[in-house]
Amino acid sequence: MQANPVSSTTDALVSIITPAYKAAGVIGDTIASVQAQTHGDWEMLIAEDCGPDDTRAIVRTLARDDARIRLIEPAENGGPAAARNHALAAARGRWIAFLDSDDLWLPDKLERQLAFHRAHQRAVLSFTGFRRISADGTRTGTYIGVPAQLSYRQLLGNTAIATSTVLVDRALSGRFAMRDTYYDDFACWLALLKPGGIAVGLDEDLMRYRVMEGSVSRDKRNSAAQVWRAYRQVERLGPIESAYHFAQYTLRALHKYHQF
Repeated sequence: MQANPVSSTTDALVSIITPAYKAAGVIGDTIASVQAQTHGDWEMLIAEDCGPDDTRAIVRTLARDDARIRLIEPAENGGPAAARNHALAAARGRWIAFLDSDDLWLPDKLERQLAFHRAHQRAVLSFTGFRRISADGTRTGTYIGVPAQLSYRQLLGNTAIATSTVLVDRALSGRFAMRDTYYDDFACWLALLKPGGIAVGLDEDLMRYRVMEGSVSRDKRNSAAQVWRAYRQVERLGPIESAYHFAQYTLRALHKYHQF
């Protein structure tokens, strides 16, 4: 993280960070869920990561009709962390929201979360509850709630923060970037909290997480290995402390994914 805060002139502006790769079939719905927000002071920065489909053309067309949508066009494929960093580098708002290209927000997500976050002035990060939906959007899962608060230590063993629910206050965090690691989002939340920051949870149903078949996050064995790697190689925890947090993380993950 860098220490310099953003300008106070962007106090109400939310910069939405959306990496996109082979998202032509879903990006229109994702953008529509942002355009339906009751809080209209936002910019949506879509970093299209050199995919083989028509995602760029779709975003470019929609951006012509809504100046708040900004297409970021990296010269080469770099993966989710690099795409998010391209968007973060162009973000102008005090508030940074994350929304993956296949997920959806409910209409009052930004309005309710902003009010909630402003009421917790010490919180560098906030997150909300959500439900899963099937790839075609026809099936909606059970509500997944969130805890009231998480510290760095608590987050190490917790799966509660879904990326597309996150809102970061750059007045507290300063400018920041994602690390080039498998779970770049998890590593980022830990980095934001490690200096002593807190994350607060708004236990309300405000996001839809689309379950895509073949997604890397669906490979639970590899996901578990990457969580262990994050403890040992990114956070530099010892084997005993890593095992303690890994056990907590695994139990919570099993409970979380027990039902759709």
